[in-house]
Amino acid sequence: MEIYEVVIRLLLAILIGGLIGYEREFKNRPAGFRTHILVCIGACVISMIQLYDVQKTVQLILAQPQLASALKADIGRIGAQVVSGVGFLGAGTIIHEKGSIKGLTTAASLWVVACIGLAIGLGYYYLSILAAIAVAICLVTLKKFESRFLEKASVIKIQIEYLDKKEMVQKVDSYFEDKNVKIKNIEFLLEEELEGEFAYMKSLYTILVPRYVRREELIKDLASFNEVLGVSII
Repeated sequence: MEIYEVVIRLLLAILIGGLIGYEREFKNRPAGFRTHILVCIGACVISMIQLYDVQKTVQLILAQPQLASALKADIGRIGAQVVSGVGFLGAGTIIHEKGSIKGLTTAASLWVVACIGLAIGLGYYYLSILAAIAVAICLVTLKKFESRFLEKASVIKIQIEYLDKKEMVQKVDSYFEDKNVKIKNIEFLLEEELEGEFAYMKSLYTILVPRYVRREELIKDLASFNEVLGVSII
């Protein structure tokens, strides 16, 4: 392999890894610009090492034909270890926070950058460039499509003031179940005096609301319960 080929492949690895990493950095993800570049360069280097091994093996066999049955060059073995090994790096970007999982897209982008790096190192330029374009489209364009059209639940906190705890909890639970709203957490706050006569309580609900359910509708419906004194979004 000529020196200019090595330079071209390393520069392309930096370009493609940086392109994908910039998008992750812009979204303030755990693995960003430099991480993706390093993964892509590393995978590219491994691919070129494999090519050098194959070339060296061929040269030895041509020089000493009797070694043909003894020398073997498996061009895919080291690359397979890279693909599986990057999975551990990707696992480090996945965060479990309050019942939700974050970082899966970044972990996947690291994995695909490693795959593209292997392709660059092996000299598959068209494949590498087209794959990078496909990844960029997936991360940028499809993100907008996903946010606009695909149903996703949003986390909101609702504070409810009420008089009868038992009745309120039963009605609210039943209402949320009908609306396919999932309760992540409930905090029951201290009782307070209302006009010196009645004691009322506050509860803070952390809920997952589907996209098709309007927040205004939730507030209006909950406020209509007889036991509820007030509802507000925190």
